[in-house]
Amino acid sequence: MDTIVSDFKKTAQECIEQIKEELKTIRTGRPNPGMLENLQIEAYGGSMKMKLMELATIITEGSNALVVAPFDPSTVTDIEKGILASPLGFTPQIQGSRMIVRIPPLSEEQRVKYTKLVSQMVEDAKNKLRRGREDARRTVKRMFDEKTLTEDQRFRIEKDIDTATTQATNDMQDIKENKEQEIMEV
Repeated sequence: MDTIVSDFKKTAQECIEQIKEELKTIRTGRPNPGMLENLQIEAYGGSMKMKLMELATIITEGSNALVVAPFDPSTVTDIEKGILASPLGFTPQIQGSRMIVRIPPLSEEQRVKYTKLVSQMVEDAKNKLRRGREDARRTVKRMFDEKTLTEDQRFRIEKDIDTATTQATNDMQDIKENKEQEIMEV
């Protein structure tokens, strides 16, 4: 019985963690290593496809730049090609065995576009959460119909599921508002 609630809470937490990871890739007015971490780079002459964070250290430098320091200096040109080919529109500057990626400020139009994207992504995560809630409720109803749950147990479990849903939805809303505030910050 309690496994239904604990499984649903686990699903809700996974939804929250997933949206946090997805939102890292959206640009804000400030540089963030998460913007580049998951870029797919064809390294070693195209023989391997790896995430940038597997090939280099990415750190913030100042208020408008990221520094990419490859673990293997022979991958510098591969990383540069990957960043140039990405939809982010960044142009890295090579300085020895490291790269400087300047992050230009966002225009008002871009800020509005990114806040809409954030809203859409969070809404998708909330929909996934709702589907998980409905699956859990169906399981509870089936168990009740099979007489493996009493009516009191059914209502307690459904209340726990609804409480977890409300908490997760509120957490996602807070994440959304914080990200939108970051984006709109000049």
